[in-house]
Amino acid sequence: MTHFPPLGVRWTIGDVSDEGIEGLRLSIWGAWRLFERGTSYAVCYNTISLDRLRASLGAMPCEVLWHDSARDVPSFLRAHFDATMAEGVGWKFAPLHMFPDRHELSLDNDCILWSMPAAVRLWLEQPEPPRCVIAEDVRPCFGMFAPHCGSEPRNSGIRGLPPAYPLEHELRSLLSEVPGVLSSELDEQGLQVAAVARRRAPEVVTVREVSICSPFPPHLPNLGTCGAHFVGLNARQLPWSLEGRPASDWTREHWGKHREELYTRVGLKLRATG
Repeated sequence: MTHFPPLGVRWTIGDVSDEGIEGLRLSIWGAWRLFERGTSYAVCYNTISLDRLRASLGAMPCEVLWHDSARDVPSFLRAHFDATMAEGVGWKFAPLHMFPDRHELSLDNDCILWSMPAAVRLWLEQPEPPRCVIAEDVRPCFGMFAPHCGSEPRNSGIRGLPPAYPLEHELRSLLSEVPGVLSSELDEQGLQVAAVARRRAPEVVTVREVSICSPFPPHLPNLGTCGAHFVGLNARQLPWSLEGRPASDWTREHWGKHREELYTRVGLKLRATG
C-alpha cells in the first residue's frame, strides 16, 4: 500500500440547491473512502447556516472541520471582486489555505470522486520540486485571465497545492498584471488556473477520469472512470431554457439519472428525496 504525505481536503459551499448539498455529501463520503485515514477534511461555508447545512448532509463518515469563511476573503482579493463574489465562486479563496503545512486538495461540492485519478496520485507521490494539480475541462473558459492560461482547457473544480505553496504571491502578481474586476465564474477559474501554473506545469486530471458532467454539450453526459463534476448543479434556476424547458429542470433530471449509481460508487444507501 502506498503511503502518501499528509493531506487535507476542503470544500466550499454557499446557499446552493438541495442537489448541490447532496453533491457535497457524496463528495465527502467519496473522499473519505479514497484517501488514507490520516487525511483532514474541512467544509468552508458562506451565506448558508451551519444548522441547515449539517441537517441536510446527515451523518458524516469522518471528523469534519466546519469553517465559517464569511470574513476570510483576503482584503487584496476582495477589492478585485464584484458584489456577487464572481457569481459566488470567489468564496473558494476564503481562506487561501486551510492546511498550509499539508498537500491541500480543493474539490467543488458537486465534484465526486470514487477512485484515485492518476494526476492526484502523481501530485502526492512526486519528489521535489513539487507541482500543483488541476482538472481538465471540455473547452477553455478563463475569462479575463485567458492570456495567462494557455490554450488547453482547464477546470478549477479540482485544485491541489503542495505544502507552503505561495498562492498569495502568485495571485497578487496576476492581479497586478490584469486590471479589472472579477465578475464571473470564468474569471475565478482563469485566476486559479494561471496561479497553479506560474512555477511548473501542473498535473492534470483528465475528463476521461473525472467527467465535466451535464446534459448540455460539449459537457459530457456520463460519469468518468474516477469521478464526475456535475457543473450547474448548484443553481436553483439557471437563467435560460432549452426546447421550451428551464435549463435547471434538465440539470436536475440528469442528476436523478446518475444518483443511484453515485450512491453505490461512494458506498452509501440511496437516500429518499423529499
